[in-house]
Amino acid sequence: MKFSISIFCLLLVAWLSSCSSVNVQEKQGVNFSRFRTYDWAKTDVKTTGDANPIYKSSLADEMIQGAINQELTNRGIRQVSGNAKPDFYITYHLYVEDAERTVSNPPAPGFAYPYAVSYRGGFLPINYGYWYSPAYFNTGYRTEQYKEGTMIVDIIDASNNDLVWRGSIADPVNNPASFGKQFSESARDILEKFPAQKS
Repeated sequence: MKFSISIFCLLLVAWLSSCSSVNVQEKQGVNFSRFRTYDWAKTDVKTTGDANPIYKSSLADEMIQGAINQELTNRGIRQVSGNAKPDFYITYHLYVEDAERTVSNPPAPGFAYPYAVSYRGGFLPINYGYWYSPAYFNTGYRTEQYKEGTMIVDIIDASNNDLVWRGSIADPVNNPASFGKQFSESARDILEKFPAQKS
């Protein structure tokens, strides 16, 4: 039992470490409770060294803006209509750039994965296979190239055009076809940190 709990804890730690964290910058002394209406400012996608048009899509923009609209609605904040002036403007920026990361190499061929058996009320990890040795656990590391997408959400006070709040998150962009869905989730994660109470 203790062994299975230990495995669960290790998996939980690994999962948490793989989750990207949201970075927040906030102007001091701002009363965010007065921000009850908003409108959209210009949205832009920037790339460095890669102007691939697949990263700029009106379909992705609609999905991302829909996610942000829903998150703000959940807080009782509504979008203005007509010529009404909002309490704040909201905009987001997406940056796609080349990045590097260090990853471990896969296990060596012929290596047999461990399993567990029950013995006297506990679990014992059993390592089997002719090629089993500690050296096969550490097969080294390599550097790989990938695309990293950064999302930035800005909140601008409409009374003085001051940037008062910014949230950002960076994640690998694994599949440009899921760009909209991926950054919609990022937008929700960012706005979870926005200091406005949910209704």
